Amino acid sequence: MTATAEQVLHEVFGFDSFRHSQREIIETVIGGGDCLVLMPTGGGKSLCYQVPALVMDGTAVVISPLIALMQDQVEALQQLGVEAGFLNSTQDHDQRWDTLNRLSEGRLKLLYLSPERLMMPETLNVLAQHPVSLFAIDEAHCVSQWGHDFRPEYRQLDCLPERFPDVPRIALTATADQRVRREIAEQLHLENARRFVSSFDRPNICYRVADARDGKEALWRFLQSEHPDDAGIVYCLSRKDTGKIAEWLSEKGRTALPYHAGMADVERAANQRRFLLEDGVIMVATIAFGMGIDKPDVRFVAHLNLPKNLESYYQETGRAGRDGLPSSAWMAYSLRDVVTLSKFVDDSEASDAHKQVMQQKLSALLGWCELTTCRRRALLAYFDERVEADCGNCDNCLWPPEMIDSTEEARLALSCVYRTGQRYGVGYLIDVLRGKSGDERIARNGHDQLALFGSGSDVDTQNWRDLYRQLLAAGMLTLDEEGYGGLRLDPACRPLLRGETQFSMRRQPKRARRGAAAKKPALELRPGDDALFEALRQWRADLAKSQGVPPYVIFHDATLAALATHRPTEVDELIDISGIGAGKQERYGQEVVDVIREHA
Repeated sequence: MTATAEQVLHEVFGFDSFRHSQREIIETVIGGGDCLVLMPTGGGKSLCYQVPALVMDGTAVVISPLIALMQDQVEALQQLGVEAGFLNSTQDHDQRWDTLNRLSEGRLKLLYLSPERLMMPETLNVLAQHPVSLFAIDEAHCVSQWGHDFRPEYRQLDCLPERFPDVPRIALTATADQRVRREIAEQLHLENARRFVSSFDRPNICYRVADARDGKEALWRFLQSEHPDDAGIVYCLSRKDTGKIAEWLSEKGRTALPYHAGMADVERAANQRRFLLEDGVIMVATIAFGMGIDKPDVRFVAHLNLPKNLESYYQETGRAGRDGLPSSAWMAYSLRDVVTLSKFVDDSEASDAHKQVMQQKLSALLGWCELTTCRRRALLAYFDERVEADCGNCDNCLWPPEMIDSTEEARLALSCVYRTGQRYGVGYLIDVLRGKSGDERIARNGHDQLALFGSGSDVDTQNWRDLYRQLLAAGMLTLDEEGYGGLRLDPACRPLLRGETQFSMRRQPKRARRGAAAKKPALELRPGDDALFEALRQWRADLAKSQGVPPYVIFHDATLAALATHRPTEVDELIDISGIGAGKQERYGQEVVDVIREHA
C-alpha cells in the first residue's frame, strides 16, 4: 500500500473528511473484510470502493448493471488521473484490447464490468491470472426478486467467494427494505459481512404530490416557477406518453428529449449523452432511464404517473440533487395509474406470492400519496428509519392539507359500490351517483332504478374521484382481481357503513395546488459572485466540450461556487477548495486562477 485512505481522499478526490460510515467501510475492505452497504443516492457510495482500490495492490473489479454508469465513473476517474477502464459492448476490438493490455501490465486500478461480462469464462480466466484487490457489487438490490430492478444475472455472482476466496467483496445499494437486505445477503453469500446502514434521508429534496386532473399544465407551472433553466427528469408510465411530453415541452421552448426501451439503441444513447453533456436538458423517460446516472446537478425529478412502489419512487427521486443542493421531487397521479399498475402485476408471470407482495407495495405507495402528515417521516419509516420531528420541506409540512368531514359522502360512495354489485370502476359509479341520464349501460343494468341513483348530484365529478381514491388509499376499497378497475368493499369499511366511525377527506390548499415554490433550489453565492460563477461555468462548458465529457466530471457546481466565493488567485491555494485534488490542481489550476484574476 502506497498511501493511506485519508491521503487518497484529500490528494486525489479533494475532500477533507469522510462522511457517514465511509471511514469504517473503507477500513473494513482494506483489512480484507466483506461489507453490505446501504447509503442514499449522493451519499458517497462510490468512494467506499474507489478509495480502497487506490490504496490496495491490484485491480478493483466494479460490477455495474448499466453501460452509462461505467462510462460516467471512468470518465470522472480519468479526470482525477486515475487509471480506470471498462469492458462492454460499446467498444471496438482495439479499445477492448487496450483495456486488457493495461490490466495485464498492472496499470489498471479499477475495471468496470456488467455481471454478464464478468461471468463470461474468458473474463473470469483473465481475472484469475491477475491480482484482484476487491469486488464491488453496485446496485446490489438487483439480486433480489422482491426488489424494483430485479436482474437474474446478478444471482450468478454467488460464485465469487468460491472462485476468489481471498478477495473482499462490498455490495452497495441506495434502496432496500428488510426483505431485500436479507435476500442480498443470502444470494451473494454475505451473511457474515459487516452491515452499514446510513440514514436514507435526503433533506435537500422537497417532496410534493398533486392530483393529475391537470397534470401537464401543473407540470409546466412547476417548471416555469421553480426550474426555468434547470436540468431534470420527467417520468411517464408509457412509451407513447414519453414522446408526447418531450415534444410538448420542446414546443414550449425547453430542451426536452425522450428515452424509452422502444427507441433505437443509437438514438437512446445519443439522448442520454446530451443529457449528461449539456446544461438545462430535460429527459422525459420511462423507468428504463436513470439507474447509475451520476449527473449531480439534476434539480428536479417529476412523475406524471405513479411509480410501481415506494422503493422505485425513492430510487427515482434520489437522482435529483446528488450534489446536496436544494432540489424537487414532484408527482401528479390519478386512480387510473393505480388501476394500470395493478393490472401490470396481475398480468405478469410472477408467482401468486410475489404478486401479493407487489400489490401490497402498490397499496403502501397509494397510502403515502394520500398522507396528511409529514411525507419524509413516513418515507423514512418505510425503510425502518424513525425520526422525531417533521421535515418542514414537503407539501404537507409547507402547506398542511385541509381536512373536510365527508362521512356521508363516503358512506354513499361505498353503498354505490355494494348496490351495483362490486364490479364497476369509478367512472361508472360516479355516473350512477350523479344520476347520468340516457346512459344505456346504466339503464340496461337497472341501476337507474336504485334509490341512490342521482343522490350525489350535488357533488362534482372530480370530488367523487378524489373521494374514491382516498377510500382506496384508506384500505376501505380494493381493486377487483381481474385488474380492470372494478372496486370491491374491504371488511375495513364496515365500521364506517355502520355509523361507528367518521371519514375526513383530504384537500390540498389552493396555494400548494397552484405549485407555489417551496425552497428555491439555488447555490449559496454572495452578491457580486454571480458573474464569476457564470464565467467559471462557461470555462468548464468549453473545456468539457473540447474533451467530449460531461461538465460535472471536471468540477461540480458546488466546487465552482466555492471558487467564486473564495476567489483563490494562486494555484497552490486551490487544494483548499472542496472537490479539487492534486490531479485537478495540476491539470486545471492555472486556467482556473486566470479566470478568477480576470474577474478580481
